[in-house]
Amino acid sequence: MTAATGPDLPVGKRTAFEPPARLAEHEPLQRRMRRPAATSFGSVLVVLRAIAGAIWLAAVVLNWSAVEREFDLQLGGAAEAAASDVARSVVLLIGGTVLLIDLVLAVLIWFGSNWARITVMLFATINISVAAIDSFTGDTEVTIRTTFLTVAIDILILLALSSRDARAWARLRRHGRHAAASHPRRPVRDDPEDAPGTAS
Repeated sequence: MTAATGPDLPVGKRTAFEPPARLAEHEPLQRRMRRPAATSFGSVLVVLRAIAGAIWLAAVVLNWSAVEREFDLQLGGAAEAAASDVARSVVLLIGGTVLLIDLVLAVLIWFGSNWARITVMLFATINISVAAIDSFTGDTEVTIRTTFLTVAIDILILLALSSRDARAWARLRRHGRHAAASHPRRPVRDDPEDAPGTAS
C-alpha cells in the first residue's frame, strides 16, 4: 500500500543519512504552510534556555562571595567592597540583557524570522564548541551542576531549528514578506476620470 502523494503532501520520510548535495537542494515552497512543530519546539527551547540562564545568573549574584574566592577577587576595605558591588551589578546587567535578547529571538522565531533562527543556531554552535573545548582541555567538567543542561538545550535547539520543516517555513515567511514589499497594493480609484492624464 502506497501513501498518497500531491503538492501539499510529503513525498516520504527523511533518511538517516543524506549526501551534502541533497541537503543543499532548495525545498519547494508551498503557498500555505502551518507553523511546524520543530519551529514551535525550537522557540520553546530558547525560552527554556533563557530560564536556565536566569537561574544561573541568580545563583551567581546570590553567591557572589564564592565567585570572588574562586577567581581570587577577595577585596578588603570600603572602596574595594564598592568596586565588588559595581562588578556584580555589571554582571547582572550584561546577563539580563543577554536573557532579554534570547526571549526576543524566541518570539521572532515563533513568528517565522529566518535571521533570528540562524542567529540562535549560530550562538548555540558557539556555546557547544566552547563547552567541548573546555571539557577536552580539562578546564571545566560538563556536569549537571555546570553546563550540562545548557549544552543539552543548545543541541536540541540545533536539531529543531535546522530541520527541513523549520527552514522551509522560515523561508516561506521571508518570501511572503518580500513579495508584499515588492508588490504594494495600488489604491483603488472610484472614478476613472480622476486618474492623472485623463483631463482634457
